[in-house]
Amino acid sequence: MKQGRYGDTQHRRFDVIVVGGGHAGVEAAAAAARLGAETALVTHDPDTIGVMSCNPAIGGVGKGHLVREIDALDGLMGRVADKAGVQFRVLNRRKGPAVHGPRAQMDRKLYRLAMQEAVAEQRGLTVISGEAVDFLRDGADIGGIVLAEGTVLSAPATVLTTGTFLRGVIHMGERQIEAGRDGAAPAVRLAHALDALGFRLGRLKTGTPPRLDGRTIDWDRLEAQPGDDPPVAFSELTDAITTPQISCHITHTNPQTHAIIAENADSAPVHSGQIDGAGPRYCPSIEDKVARFADRARHQVFLEPEGLDDDTVYPNGISTSLDPALQDAFVRTIVGLERVEIRKHGYAIEYDYVDPRELHGTLETMLHPRLFLAGQINGTTGYEEAAAQGLIAGLNAARKAAGRDGHVFDRADGYLGVMVDDLTTRGVAEPYRMFTSRAEFRLSLRADNADQRLTGMGISLGIVGRERANRFAAKTNVLESARTVLASHALSPDEAQRVGLSVNRDGIRRSAFELLAYPGVDIARLTAVWPQLGAIDPSVRGLLETEARYASYLARQDLDVERFRRDEGCAIPPSFDYADLPGLSNEMREKFERARPATVGQASRIDGVTPAALMLVAAHARRTDRTAG
Repeated sequence: MKQGRYGDTQHRRFDVIVVGGGHAGVEAAAAAARLGAETALVTHDPDTIGVMSCNPAIGGVGKGHLVREIDALDGLMGRVADKAGVQFRVLNRRKGPAVHGPRAQMDRKLYRLAMQEAVAEQRGLTVISGEAVDFLRDGADIGGIVLAEGTVLSAPATVLTTGTFLRGVIHMGERQIEAGRDGAAPAVRLAHALDALGFRLGRLKTGTPPRLDGRTIDWDRLEAQPGDDPPVAFSELTDAITTPQISCHITHTNPQTHAIIAENADSAPVHSGQIDGAGPRYCPSIEDKVARFADRARHQVFLEPEGLDDDTVYPNGISTSLDPALQDAFVRTIVGLERVEIRKHGYAIEYDYVDPRELHGTLETMLHPRLFLAGQINGTTGYEEAAAQGLIAGLNAARKAAGRDGHVFDRADGYLGVMVDDLTTRGVAEPYRMFTSRAEFRLSLRADNADQRLTGMGISLGIVGRERANRFAAKTNVLESARTVLASHALSPDEAQRVGLSVNRDGIRRSAFELLAYPGVDIARLTAVWPQLGAIDPSVRGLLETEARYASYLARQDLDVERFRRDEGCAIPPSFDYADLPGLSNEMREKFERARPATVGQASRIDGVTPAALMLVAAHARRTDRTAG
């Protein structure tokens, strides 16, 4: 490897280097180490590993699915959240199981300490304190990094997880502070190094609300929001939630709140032109809410305690970058907050990101082999999106270091595959957030079956440890035995009627599994008919009942998955010359050249591609595929 001007400095060698100790970085480093790679995790301050820089919560609709998938692949986030969670709720319970979203309120300190403990316990993982400022290059290949004090860390694969630190700027009213987050220095020299590598960089922004002193809140005037009892854990390795549980509370903004914000809208950085980067559409600032939803008289605010021994409260729903004096004024118009003291004012943060269309599905960069990107540097927002990308990047960095091919999770595998495909195919115009509506196969990509979808795959990839593999094998045996029992018991329509079950009088015998698809029928109800069903483990009953209710829909979706996989299996050669394809317009040619889709399926998901253009490319790709075969 060419060292250039760094040849005479201290030099340490690893298999994988991960830059950044946030949610993406810890999952990347742990995943690489689980595969047997000697891994370095480089962070400014090891004490900030596991810090929740924004809201003190994990999961939600779509996001909770990602946490379960991370857990299924033996990642850290789910089991750490189970240790630190102080309120667990499954969102969307009134809707179908496909969109149930596990979410938990965290104790910030407990989460940070539990994550640091998990990192410390990971064999093959070394934490290094330092600032990455440059890359080692051998032609286009990236062979490691250089730290600010001159130390060289070299490795066959490097993962960059910079969060909001790349040229980060905090906005609070007219005040601007160069920072990666409150009080932390931005990564300016590393941003310049990325410029020198030729990446297409853009600007995005996100924000945070003020933090409140809970001792100054009038709790008696607010609606309490308790958690689920019993709490539902994220991780398959968690037997029970043992951390004390608390309630959150709900209040609302009002016309007086909105009037203060509207009257000062011109001074808000998000409206004044002070901020160039696009913000998250689905988690807007209170300034954006008031402007975009002028007909709304109020907006919901969730008051979320930040810890069991911490009086700080996070008011979810009023992210703002207004001047501190204006924040004091509008917050105190809200019911229950009239006398509140603000401990830390809210702010917006603007930062660089890399166009994710410059990445392969493994999260390796196209321009520079052996360099992987994960997290907000790829245009996403949220802890869960970052962590899922980190796991994928760490897995593939370790495989790259070992001389093996990368692994791509596709859209039928899980939400992590949906996210990466969305990013690498379509790019981002605003911070990307995961929703269940993004997945076309969401009936099978449920939070309750993440282990059934992914743990076996993780075992074959070598990323799943022995404890989880044993748990998975035991659960799989329980499920298979239960399915056999349910399939072996059946009733005719007349027999069903005699035991109080209403089915069509069509002469068809229905198994116990098929009867579970009927409204109001569950395993407990069928146990009255067949007492032996009572032996089915309670921990898998919900999953079996969901499988039964979705069975006919899943059978149809399986055909869609088969067609999808057929298109995904038809590769478009990397050297494909779109200029030589007759009948392809300049506009379509430009879209394909920019995206460089790896498969016909990926080409079909490029925004603005016409059916005619897709047919031309698909026909050529299939001819090439047959010729190669």
